[in-house]
Amino acid sequence: MTANEPDLKTLIRKLEKRHQKKQATTALLAGTAVLGLIVLISPLFTKQESQPIVEVPGPVAPLTGPDAYANTKIEAKAAIVYDLTTQEVLYAKNSRSQLPLASLTKLLTMYAASDSLKPDATVVMTASALASEGESGFTEGETFAFKDLARIALVASSNDATSAIAETAAIAKATSGQNMLASAVSAMGLSQTYAINGTGLDESTSVSGGYGSAYDVATLSGALLTKAPDIAHATIASSLTIRSKEGVLHTLKNTNPDVVRVPNLLLSKTGFTDLAGGNLAVVFDAGIGHPVAIVVLGSSIDGRFRDVDKLLSLTLDHFAGIDPSSQTAAVGNAL
Repeated sequence: MTANEPDLKTLIRKLEKRHQKKQATTALLAGTAVLGLIVLISPLFTKQESQPIVEVPGPVAPLTGPDAYANTKIEAKAAIVYDLTTQEVLYAKNSRSQLPLASLTKLLTMYAASDSLKPDATVVMTASALASEGESGFTEGETFAFKDLARIALVASSNDATSAIAETAAIAKATSGQNMLASAVSAMGLSQTYAINGTGLDESTSVSGGYGSAYDVATLSGALLTKAPDIAHATIASSLTIRSKEGVLHTLKNTNPDVVRVPNLLLSKTGFTDLAGGNLAVVFDAGIGHPVAIVVLGSSIDGRFRDVDKLLSLTLDHFAGIDPSSQTAAVGNAL
């Protein structure tokens, strides 16, 4: 680990402090509100010539202090830190540029499939689905509940599972898979996103299976958390076991090895192809019910994790009102 890379223990401490601070602020505001109420009703019971003015603070305003992201350097071609609660862009690097999504496209597929398939709907593992790149251990004719196959499709980035879901959902909507995905894109207003297939696998050496921007992926991640929380939340598990309707157990590992090491994670999805490079989308809780999305596109297979770790650390600094330049100066003076 280099001097510029965030230490995991430091990230954990920052997140814990963030939650404690949020809880303390809530308690303070509640106490102040009670005090204000007492002051307001006291004239009804006590005659006084003059009443002292008590100022009750309003809601905590957004931080307007130093820019925690100033001079940030990451490997990714594009990135965003997007506050899903306030819809504020906290950090952006080419965030509206259209780039290959690789397996981040699977987030779109699960969102679209959730429109036409109920959680317990049966999905059949077909020969065409099994022909997809990669081996997940499924067999032709095996059947699953949509909710189970969708979870493992995202956790393990299974192309077989994703293809089977896309086929079943498209049939249920009496349309093609591509049209189904396009309808979901339109419904969410993702201006830079379109998908040729449901997996995001490259169609050729020059054409990706899905395209979109970092901003669109952040929006999509938040939408999936709202629409299908059980499916989205499964992506934070280090591994997942599901049972087919025939009783066969399947256990697959998460393609993001860091999921269990980052506290308050709500969603994680990796992506990598030759055209896309390394992609990663995560959503974490920066406070109590305060989801923030971090997306990096066009990094490397290892650089995507470093990029997100750095942006996560800086985001916690942002909410704490910490100026990273002052920290650097303090370290320099100490040396």
